[in-house]
Amino acid sequence: MPSSVDLAANYAESGVAQVLEQLDQELIGLVAVKTRIREIAALLLVDQARQQLELPSTAPSLHMSFTGNPGTGKTTVAQRMSQILHRLGYLRKGHVVTASRDDLVGQYVGHTAPKTKEMLKRAQGGVLFIDEAYYLYKPDNERDYGAEAIEILLQEMESRRGDVVVIFAGYKDRMDRFYSSNPGLSSRVPHHLDFPDYSDADLMAIAGLLLDAQQYRFSAEAEQAFAEYIALRRQLPFFANARSIRNAIDRARLRQANRLFARMAEALTKDDLITIEAPDIRASRVFAGQVEGHYPVESDA
Repeated sequence: MPSSVDLAANYAESGVAQVLEQLDQELIGLVAVKTRIREIAALLLVDQARQQLELPSTAPSLHMSFTGNPGTGKTTVAQRMSQILHRLGYLRKGHVVTASRDDLVGQYVGHTAPKTKEMLKRAQGGVLFIDEAYYLYKPDNERDYGAEAIEILLQEMESRRGDVVVIFAGYKDRMDRFYSSNPGLSSRVPHHLDFPDYSDADLMAIAGLLLDAQQYRFSAEAEQAFAEYIALRRQLPFFANARSIRNAIDRARLRQANRLFARMAEALTKDDLITIEAPDIRASRVFAGQVEGHYPVESDA
């Protein structure tokens, strides 16, 4: 039996550092969330070191709760967390299966159990990410089968804790009520991570990342216009943080393309093709106090 372990070597060999670095590159801010992810990674590395020295080791429960508004990075963090657990040997595959109430709850007797078990089977070796999890529980409806799905999840979370990690996600206030009404569920979820809304500066930085990734840029006037856009957009309904920013960039690209198409008789330079101008931003209905798009969360501007 070895008398010591090289924790730095174990960390380097695991490849976890690359995942954490990717998380930093992908997500602006979220300092508290990233800190908790690093703490969990450190716990698992130390747990492995204890095993190497034949010290008592108990497999930690890794089920989690992610609370926050849309577009705050919950799905991205779930994906990176699954990769970390896979690289450290706690999950066999490291994939993420996303489920909603419709994927888990049936409409008649005997339908819920096979649906829930099928989703758990698909998630084996990885993460089952249940979005808007509070919709599973409808105490006012006696004919609702969500409670059955929760009971099956509770059983599997305990018996298969080494083969599947369940992450419940949704709005914070609704998730708090969800856990308060299900004490058995709350006790099986040791890691609660809250994803705050992004600040205006964070959202501007996110826009910069999105533009860089697609080899676009704002002109100085467009950058100022987009800063104004952010301040106005977050005051309107259905604001979805980074998701709304991505949609806004996509719409700006459409307007830029239409503007350049109107100049098709002219020779276009590289600067023309990569630069978003102020009119491409200010044409948004947001400046008139309106939200563009029929489906507000997915197609807003």
